[in-house]
Amino acid sequence: MNSRELFLRHVAQTSPAPLALEMVKAEGCMIWDRSGKAYLDLISGISVCNMGHRHPKVVEAVKAQADQYFHLLVYGEFVESPQVEYAHMLSRYLPASLDSVYFTNSGAEATEGAMKLAKRVTGRTEIISFRHSYHGSTQGALSIMGDEYWRNAYRPLLPGIRQLDYNQIGQLNQITTETACVVAETVQAERGVRAPSVEWMQALRQRCDRTGTLLVLDEIQAGFGRTGTLWAFEQFGIVPDILLLGKALGGGMPLGAFIAARERMWTLTADPVLGHITTFGGHPVCCAAGLASMKALLEENRIGDVMEKSSLLQEELRHPLVREIRAAGLLMAVEFDSFETNKKVLDICLENGVLSDWFLFAPECMRIAPPLVITREEIRHAGMVFRHACEQA
Repeated sequence: MNSRELFLRHVAQTSPAPLALEMVKAEGCMIWDRSGKAYLDLISGISVCNMGHRHPKVVEAVKAQADQYFHLLVYGEFVESPQVEYAHMLSRYLPASLDSVYFTNSGAEATEGAMKLAKRVTGRTEIISFRHSYHGSTQGALSIMGDEYWRNAYRPLLPGIRQLDYNQIGQLNQITTETACVVAETVQAERGVRAPSVEWMQALRQRCDRTGTLLVLDEIQAGFGRTGTLWAFEQFGIVPDILLLGKALGGGMPLGAFIAARERMWTLTADPVLGHITTFGGHPVCCAAGLASMKALLEENRIGDVMEKSSLLQEELRHPLVREIRAAGLLMAVEFDSFETNKKVLDICLENGVLSDWFLFAPECMRIAPPLVITREEIRHAGMVFRHACEQA
């Protein structure tokens, strides 16, 4: 059997019709398949490869760390320099109240850790999230996911979960002194890129302050410059109590994190000891890759032209078939009249070497989240292919 047949037989599938493209190489914003066909990547592995595929500084860091050691004992008695240096760098570029980093394997695990931390710090059990939100697919994260279609098959889930409507100030009074934490995306990505108002986000922060509730902001997709600032919460003039990171955090390697004040994180050390543990979270090779990627992001000032590229890309994606384009920097949703139209456009784009996708809670919308290193020439090429696909569809 060839690789495709082995893939379909032995690799667990999550949909009945996977693309099953056999990719063999990636560089910058491009991916190549077994036949040599090139694809312009407009989704960055779902907002993972902010600095493009195989950034030379990231590759160099991975190779250098591989020459030193791989896994030793991540959470235990060892000081491992990639983890320490990355935690230090993150804390330098975050508000002073976010100075303790707990590395995990993924964004979903960061969500799980934050939920446990909030319960431990507050002594409360209720957790509030928002409809049409996505925070991961593990049991705890699924419990606060904002869409019943995805949850229903796995009930019963965690008790004590309440859901509100995103960006609705009038519902914030449902946050009470019984609420351990509120978990919110800074931008609702899977809903089709829906950003809240500054007024709502500030009112949410104020309500949490009044009730002693911890505010958990999920920047797993929005972080690391994708929305035009290093952290999306900067655009709202607030600071979360716990920040969730993932995807671009690892520079292409698997890595997540929840970040809080050290005194709060310290509650996980006793009663019980090892209050939250992970075997591989903060793996030295992953931390080396993530550290190199973040350094490159800042040194090359890739955030500086995100909004300019966003504007250019929006212009290139305009077509009578498109109902609306919603953008938060280089995170965009291109809305059509239906999933069927979107799928036709996606398929034609793929045939012509441009890779995109749709959103979990907005299947009528095309996902646009290219690496931040995308060039203006690549943007224009993507626009040309996209408009051709719309004409054909």
